[in-house]
Amino acid sequence: MFDHIQPENVLFLDIETVPQCPDFCRLDEAMQHLWEQKAASICKDGQTPGDMYERAGIYAEFGKIVCISVGFAYHIAGGQLAFRLKSCFGDDESELLKEFSGVIDRFATQHFNMLICAHNGREFDFPYIARRMLINGIVLPAAFDIAGKKPWEVPFLDTMELWRFGDYKNYTSLKVLTHIFGIPSPKDDIDGSQVAGVYWQEKNLHRIVRYCEKDVLAIAQLLLRYKGMKLIDAENVSSTTG
Repeated sequence: MFDHIQPENVLFLDIETVPQCPDFCRLDEAMQHLWEQKAASICKDGQTPGDMYERAGIYAEFGKIVCISVGFAYHIAGGQLAFRLKSCFGDDESELLKEFSGVIDRFATQHFNMLICAHNGREFDFPYIARRMLINGIVLPAAFDIAGKKPWEVPFLDTMELWRFGDYKNYTSLKVLTHIFGIPSPKDDIDGSQVAGVYWQEKNLHRIVRYCEKDVLAIAQLLLRYKGMKLIDAENVSSTTG
């Protein structure tokens, strides 16, 4: 299944995002007004825009990226696959995005048929990265400059989209899929809803990086399961993140 997808040509990724400020009151007046307009469509009874500000990180216009983790598979002795992780992270979003752009370009030069894979990437990770790059004045790497390209020319791969098999009614989380496929859960410490608190209150960026890298490995393992392949052994996983 999915024989046309070669794991060693895939760059797997995941991003972690947070609101641009620790809380609603720290926004300037113009951004407060804009968030109030946005929040009006998502507030439930009794909730204020301030109450909903913890969700601002999921919107590229009101959030920022604090970590992008990537990983790739490669063959080692005995025909096994190994996996290497690297993370671009920090408080300076512009710098981490520039670093990530370089990673993408280098991988593309080494893999002519490169694919970039994320879970729910087409609806979240890929557009979020592209939007934040434009906001930061960064030229999009070729892989993300998809305007005018035909669908088969876009190098995006989405493990959630593959699972749908044409059914667009449901969202299936990575947590659910890793469980049913017998893949170690990446959600053994924090989950996405806690990232903003870990970043702004705990100021523990390295905890977020570890969580993000676990997600990347889980996405790679999920694709291998789709293909009926053996999971990558834990001892064959390494990280170059400092």
